[in-house]
Amino acid sequence: MVVPVLLSVTVSMVFAASPASVPFQPATAGYRYEFPRDHGSHARYRTEWWYYTGHLQSKNGRSFGFELTFFRRGVPPDQIKTLPSKWSISHLYLAHFAVTDINGKRFHFSEKLSREGLGKAGADESRLRVWIDDWRAEASTDQTGSHTLAAHDETHTLALTLQPAKPLVTHGAAGISRKGKDIGQASHYYSFTRLTTTGSLTIDGEQFEVSGTSWMDHEYGSTELGTDQVGWDWFSIQLEDDTELMLYRMRRKDGSADLASSGTAVSPDGRTRHLEVTDFQIESTGAWTSPESKATYPSRWRLTFPSLDLVLDLAPLLANQELRTSRSAKVSYWEGAVAVTGTKQGKPIKGQGYVELTGYVERLKL
Repeated sequence: MVVPVLLSVTVSMVFAASPASVPFQPATAGYRYEFPRDHGSHARYRTEWWYYTGHLQSKNGRSFGFELTFFRRGVPPDQIKTLPSKWSISHLYLAHFAVTDINGKRFHFSEKLSREGLGKAGADESRLRVWIDDWRAEASTDQTGSHTLAAHDETHTLALTLQPAKPLVTHGAAGISRKGKDIGQASHYYSFTRLTTTGSLTIDGEQFEVSGTSWMDHEYGSTELGTDQVGWDWFSIQLEDDTELMLYRMRRKDGSADLASSGTAVSPDGRTRHLEVTDFQIESTGAWTSPESKATYPSRWRLTFPSLDLVLDLAPLLANQELRTSRSAKVSYWEGAVAVTGTKQGKPIKGQGYVELTGYVERLKL
């Protein structure tokens, strides 16, 4: 989950310490989610994103990963100089679109940056509908609750319909997902952890009818990385027995995990279990160095969950899945599709997932 910051924008899944002078509402305990309202935009919070990743297969055996993420960043009122002009920027919108062609061993990404004025970008407040130009994510308001995604650039086009296979889950406790020790160092965060997906993907003029499984995150809050934090590692995992896991490890300057790191385990019947940082271990078992950014990222992982009797090994389906967002967020980060193998209660198990790695090129900063 990625979050951009205005203009010198940084990408961040998280919210940690924020100056008290910022005129936006912090995420605090006691928040009560209301749907469909909370699928929409939350202008009182400074940063928000709607985030989709997934694994797709074509009828002729091709495999792909995809990412489509929309970001909203609020501008402090004292920085809005041109009111009441329609060209005023009170919210900045960004989007990232990426495709991993696993068989072709190619990774492609593109990006957009736009303002809210004149309808070029925006997000509804009462339901899930967010867009930049003709890139969009939208959820129906009928009983199906299906999501539609659309994005394209010069060489790639994505058109998907996603149907929730399980109810959404909220992360953390008391309505917040903590990212630090202080009050307000948190976000409101929920996910659709398993979305049955169909549609089409076009690459260089060749169209593939695809199906697969996706994951969706929606997160909003008003704070930034803490001064002692450099970035994070985030994992979404879908196992073949219909179990899902979400983990994030906030990384400190010394490489250790912040105690606010946590996760969620989702059982096949949809029940959730909050995971504290002491409930899991993340071990990096490989590394990859980007020829573009020169950053060295972890590239294989072993995840251990003693209380779940679960051990998982994650391996990237393509080593190079680095986004270098020079036109929007102006940061580089690794966001990629991974294969999952391991054991659960002593028996072999497989799955798939996505991993996001930030703060490896340089510490995330405004």
